[in-house]
Amino acid sequence: MADESRFEQVKGNIKETTGNVMDNKVLEKKGKASSKAKEVTENVKDKISGIIEKLNN
Repeated sequence: MADESRFEQVKGNIKETTGNVMDNKVLEKKGKASSKAKEVTENVKDKISGIIEKLNN
């Protein structure tokens, strides 16, 4: 699952970079939002997993 999330982050970074190079602000913003959303989602999942693990111990 983490590999899928990382792949999505990379895709977002590619969109952002492509938008930047092509001076396409819409593509750049979509890429930035996509990669950031995946990063935040992964961080939340990690924190929740840590909390659940602590509660189980």
